[in-house]
Amino acid sequence: MNRYKSLQQFLSPHFEDEVYQLAAITGDASFRRYFRLNSGQESYIVMDSDPTKLDNTPYIELNKVFSEHGFKLPKILHADEKQGFFLLSDLGNVHLADMLDDKERINHYKHLIKLSAQWAKMPAVEHMKDFDRAFLELELGIFLQWLVEAFLQLKITPAERLLWQTNCELLIANVLAQPSVTVHRDFHSRNIMRSEQQWAIIDYQDAVQGPVCYDLVSLLRDCYFKLPHDELEYLLEHAFSEFEQQGLISNISFTTFKQWFDLTGIQRHLKAAGIFCRLNLRDGKPGYMDNVLPTLRYISDVAQDHPPLMELGLWIKNTIIPATIVALDKAPDK
Repeated sequence: MNRYKSLQQFLSPHFEDEVYQLAAITGDASFRRYFRLNSGQESYIVMDSDPTKLDNTPYIELNKVFSEHGFKLPKILHADEKQGFFLLSDLGNVHLADMLDDKERINHYKHLIKLSAQWAKMPAVEHMKDFDRAFLELELGIFLQWLVEAFLQLKITPAERLLWQTNCELLIANVLAQPSVTVHRDFHSRNIMRSEQQWAIIDYQDAVQGPVCYDLVSLLRDCYFKLPHDELEYLLEHAFSEFEQQGLISNISFTTFKQWFDLTGIQRHLKAAGIFCRLNLRDGKPGYMDNVLPTLRYISDVAQDHPPLMELGLWIKNTIIPATIVALDKAPDK
């Protein structure tokens, strides 16, 4: 309650003679909280990002950088960096996730593939970490720690441990083999908005230098929406051509590109499945647990198309998925 009062004190000077209403809106998967502020005919977003829990410097600095390069992001209108309060422009409430039944869906994705390529070409700046081996090992470890051991409470056998380590090496090598570009990291349907006839991007503060296929995986292998297979294949071929034209890739075959894409997807989805469980167990946010099984099934299905990963896919299919189904049935909140 004290933070809420401090937030109101932050807002008061900017709305001295105006009556305003604050309404909580759905937050993201971090510790941030969001409110929509209505004052007369104007609408704003208020972000509460406690600096004792989150470093707000990347949010502020990358906002400047990406905005200067022509991307539409929330504008930071006023900020109290010491307390972690931000008054932002309101981009509305239409996300790509709300437009996926649209007959123009393919065209939406084609525009966003082009946008992701333009994003990828952004020069590296301070506050962007490198998606290096240590970073990848940390991300992959989330799956074992939070899904297998904490949520499922399974003990890993020596054979499973060896299988895991061997396949992690394949996934890490796949990422490190790709050209390194600017990566949003969560370029998916809930972080892409349609605002004033433009595509706008939110949740950009975790941008890194990483593999060229990563944001494409976030977009086309979205944990929250499954594209029909034929649409996915068409868009992947379109992305290959777009990335070639933009100079992001050269002298590689579509087969190699698809392998990069598939294996990057497995790495990302292993991490995502683990994070969904961490959000539930550590942060008290069970709302993401409905996404665990579809994410695991994606890993299992794609692994079957790549012989070196087939055994991993079978372990997910025959051990992890059945145990997850049982654990979800027992969970008080799913």
